[in-house]
Amino acid sequence: MTVESVEAVEVKAEDTQMTEVSVSLPEEEKAVEKVNEAKPKTVEKSSSYREESNFLSDLKDNENKALIELRSKLEEAILRNTLFKKEELKKETASEPKEEQPAAAEEKEKEPEATDGAAPEEAEPKTEGEDKQSSSEVEKPEEVVDRDITLWGVPLLPSKCAEGNDVILLKFLRAREFKVNEAFEMLKKTLEWRKEFKTDSILEEELGQDISSVAYMNGVDREGHPICYNIYGVLENQELYQKTFGTEEKRNQFLRWRIQLMEKGIQKLDFKPGGVTSLLQINDLSNSPGPSKKEIRIATKQAVGLLQDNYPEFVARNIFINVPFWYYALNALLSPFLTQRTKSKFVFVRPSKVTETLLKYICVEEIPVQYGGLKREKDTEFSIEDGGVTELVVKAGSTETIEIPVPEVGTTLVWDLTVLGWEVNYKEEFVPADEGSYTIIIQKGKKMGSQEEPVRNSFRNNEPGKVVLTIENSVSKKKRIFYRYKTKNCSSF
Repeated sequence: MTVESVEAVEVKAEDTQMTEVSVSLPEEEKAVEKVNEAKPKTVEKSSSYREESNFLSDLKDNENKALIELRSKLEEAILRNTLFKKEELKKETASEPKEEQPAAAEEKEKEPEATDGAAPEEAEPKTEGEDKQSSSEVEKPEEVVDRDITLWGVPLLPSKCAEGNDVILLKFLRAREFKVNEAFEMLKKTLEWRKEFKTDSILEEELGQDISSVAYMNGVDREGHPICYNIYGVLENQELYQKTFGTEEKRNQFLRWRIQLMEKGIQKLDFKPGGVTSLLQINDLSNSPGPSKKEIRIATKQAVGLLQDNYPEFVARNIFINVPFWYYALNALLSPFLTQRTKSKFVFVRPSKVTETLLKYICVEEIPVQYGGLKREKDTEFSIEDGGVTELVVKAGSTETIEIPVPEVGTTLVWDLTVLGWEVNYKEEFVPADEGSYTIIIQKGKKMGSQEEPVRNSFRNNEPGKVVLTIENSVSKKKRIFYRYKTKNCSSF
């Protein structure tokens, strides 16, 4: 029997065991009205890709019907206390003997021995009332129903009408193509896994101090999705590799650390219908260990499995940059474990197209300098409050200049500049306002190669004038320039 057929049998069995219980319609209508009132008149759409809407009014009829059905199933399971497996029943079944042990049987057959020749005392017959009392005494206590079950901080009991409940349920429905039974089973398994894995307390654990450079959260994309960078090249360090994947215990520790990072990313999300409810993943494969490394293959497969099974629809886009030729073989190995929906979000980028591709999804000021953007770690010069970035196009075979006035003496000018793909001649000068003064060369002209990182420089003037940045494009393709600047007077120090 195949895995698919086993799942089909499980779903069918679930259908026969559960009776249909619907959540009260008035509560559902209130929830729909509440969400529709909160919906803005216009919703900004991405220029590069679009996620499905979480507004109820945007759902198709079959999708809305599936959501109502899943709510009903979840409500019933929580109120009937059937959402989790009964561990105590498992224990009783495992420990209960199939037939009476001989020693116990002998003990049962023995009559109480007479003392001093007296006949054994007969037990007094119990009255009907006593029988009832004794039977009620052995009755099991009433089960306590936990109505406060949450997932990622969102209450799951649908009748509570918690904001974010539908958004969470839609993630599971979309992951299973709106097949209600499969989505419900996935949700149940996720909740069971979280209990076993102790995921709700994982943020409090001290994990991954040595491997924090392997993956980290940094910035947001154009849509506001938090960005998670996975840098596999650092694992070329053999000492770090052994610390991370050397033993099964270390691989398990790596898995806990990777799940912890995912949970940290989810802390940045907003499960409101119009909120940001997923992450952007960027996987840098430059200098990463090849497919011959068995340990990383095992750990990667386990991590992919856990993330796909328990974090549905939490990745808006999965971008792989600096992809080496061998990765396509590894991807073919992992591909059978991924859903078609997951694979449709993958983007593979050659080294020469990294910055160009990232710009489709991320603003240049949010792209790290190592990928051609302007974002620097612990930047003390520029912040979001300093304003945006200006883009300039240099046509093929032409020259463009950027002139930044500095009219006040004693002003310090700081600037960032990058050219997409570089391959241009670049120079920086200070030109005084007084024609009798000499031009000061800040950076003499030089040919900038394609792998150049963005330029950051500064200049403090002793007389009024302007800083002139010159970009000469001698190739046959136009070039995109991104730059920003700020001035600091003496009083700013």
